Amino acid sequence: MFNIVFVEPCIPPNTGNAIRLAAITGCHLHLVEPLGFTMTDAQVRRAGLDYHDMATVTVHPNLEHLWDTVLPARVFAFSSHARTIFTDIAYVPGDVLMFGPEPTGLSEEVLADPHVTDQLRIPMLAGRRSLNLANSASIACYEAWRQHGFAGAALSVGAE
Repeated sequence: MFNIVFVEPCIPPNTGNAIRLAAITGCHLHLVEPLGFTMTDAQVRRAGLDYHDMATVTVHPNLEHLWDTVLPARVFAFSSHARTIFTDIAYVPGDVLMFGPEPTGLSEEVLADPHVTDQLRIPMLAGRRSLNLANSASIACYEAWRQHGFAGAALSVGAE
């Protein structure tokens, strides 16, 4: 499946929602420290509901540790300033979908990292700053998964 990366996330419910996203899609969620909360934070637990045990989540102390874990996968860094639209990519299993902290997005240093394959954006109306972090990850994840026919998903109502 795909790898979702949150670099230095700050808002606990966004990470909780991403845990839930990872559980229902089969993606691997990677969190790069420092985190703006603890993984035992009640808001993280509440947003993730009972999906924590079904999700694969790894916390990395820094980007180097992340690279050691996910490379040689392609790394797509999401930025509201990128030129390439996220739907213009043909995703492959194992691709990394990377997102920055809620208030600022990915730093210029991270965006310029040689491990980043491309920078992608999710279109939005002019004059708006950004989408919610968990929503952005969901949009990107579902596009990548859609391109692979929602592999492994129960596609009919009532399917197990």
